[in-house]
Amino acid sequence: MDDTETIAGRTALNEIIAQLRVQRPVFHSEADLQHSFARVLWELAPDVHSRLEVPQRLSDRTEYLDLLCIGPSTRTAIEFKYFTRSWTGTLGTPAEDYALKAHGATDLARLHFVRDIARLERFCRRSDQNGLALMLTNEVSLWTPPGPGRRRTRDHDFRIHHGEELAGTLLWAEGAYEPNTCNLRGTYSLDWEQYSEQDGGGGEFRYLAVFVTPSATGVGDATAHG
Repeated sequence: MDDTETIAGRTALNEIIAQLRVQRPVFHSEADLQHSFARVLWELAPDVHSRLEVPQRLSDRTEYLDLLCIGPSTRTAIEFKYFTRSWTGTLGTPAEDYALKAHGATDLARLHFVRDIARLERFCRRSDQNGLALMLTNEVSLWTPPGPGRRRTRDHDFRIHHGEELAGTLLWAEGAYEPNTCNLRGTYSLDWEQYSEQDGGGGEFRYLAVFVTPSATGVGDATAHG
């Protein structure tokens, strides 16, 4: 098992997802997803400690990390995104009613996910810590490649559909809005996976996982794979 693509060197992500999708095929919110992920991780690897909203003190500011997983010898920094379109249903035992709202702005969802990867590159500048950017969504346009002939959009460089690759300097609106420019040190291939299938429109959920290795932050080699 490759420690750079495990959680705190103890558990493979696909093991966590396999158990999580059985217990919680849908979540009420991003905070619900974070808590449930941490709980399943504890069930699979009790010696890994999870901490929510951990401050990361950089040279000029402090940023907050969604989840820090601390194992006996390695750690994993995780950023979550739960982007939804409208869906309602009743699931689980005991039964729970879900009413997911439509977030709408898919271009900003892409921007924020890519920013998570860049943040993790900053947070993981130590040889014993990797990072994971994890998005779960039922918004099909996020994983579907744009159709042929579609006009270039302002988030063109930030596309995260299945089979895409992220690397280098990404420009928002071809550089017209510099604050959204994002620089990535690593190269990340994007591979969406099935999470759960529910009844009704918007009932298909998929996830995208991108691991950030210490090499992507300048510790060791210069390439990372997602």
